[in-house]
Amino acid sequence: MRIFETTAVVIGAALLLSTSAFAAGDAKKGKMLFEDAKFAGGSVSCSSCHPDGKGMEKAAMKGKKEWKNPAGTWLALEDASNVCLILANKGTAIDPKSAEMKDLVAYFKSLSMKK
Repeated sequence: MRIFETTAVVIGAALLLSTSAFAAGDAKKGKMLFEDAKFAGGSVSCSSCHPDGKGMEKAAMKGKKEWKNPAGTWLALEDASNVCLILANKGTAIDPKSAEMKDLVAYFKSLSMKK
């Protein structure tokens, strides 16, 4: 019985860790999306305005409470990103909880770690 309980705990912990790692997003995939002009139905890549992520270094810093872009001030990084996808990239908004958005945010976080 003890072996079963221990195995269940180990499997449960592994599932939690893999779920939280997935939830965090993939910075490499985020960078690919950032550089893809066709992402979200767009015609211009994010990197056309932000080459190598320039200007995005502080976007995902902990404690940040608002994000500004030419269209205004936003209370969530995902909202500010969607505004750029619509206005600058000529694409459509993506679900703020989607894997793609998590990947973009992971890429932004990777930029803030370089500083």
